[in-house]
Amino acid sequence: MLSVDEHPLLSLAAFTTEFPAALSELAVPDWLGAALAIDADVPLGRDEDVRKAGRDLLRHGGYKPTGRGKPASEYLVRAAGEGKLGSINLAVDACNATSLHSGIPISVVDLDRTRAPLSIAIAAKETAYVFNASGQEIDVGGLLCLFDADGPCANGVKDAQRTKTSDETRRTLSIVWGHVDHAPNVERAAKWYREALERAGATTAPAAS
Repeated sequence: MLSVDEHPLLSLAAFTTEFPAALSELAVPDWLGAALAIDADVPLGRDEDVRKAGRDLLRHGGYKPTGRGKPASEYLVRAAGEGKLGSINLAVDACNATSLHSGIPISVVDLDRTRAPLSIAIAAKETAYVFNASGQEIDVGGLLCLFDADGPCANGVKDAQRTKTSDETRRTLSIVWGHVDHAPNVERAAKWYREALERAGATTAPAAS
């Protein structure tokens, strides 16, 4: 269901998740909510080398991962450090907890809001999409992105508003945007991420490429 263009720096993990009910009907377990804290006891570890490599990955196609365009994982570290990383829903909380503690950017999209085919490639110059409910846009030119039939919809910086999870979401696709030099970190992050979702009652499966 997912094709991936060749990329010299990318170590990617992708999987789908099916929830037993709509996200609005599923409570976030206490243990998962606690994992959103910066000092949570989670068997993942971020470090400066992983952070720098993540920026190198996003920079490869010409994108500049700085300022408001920095990797999502860096935003999470800052928000959690300030005590401002709150719960959203089961799907997003599991994603955020994994990204926070691994230091690796991760995307999660509502599969039922995408249109096949799905692929991963570098976006062309002057490509942009709306990333929040206020209608703000991000220029994703040169950035490695997830695409569906309507264009780019997710990346390691900000996911598109049109494919974000909602109260009705029951199926998601998660992308762990890792650097090849830290492939074992990517594998550990994806493993913990899937285990957390399954512990919370969801079912996960690898996304074929």
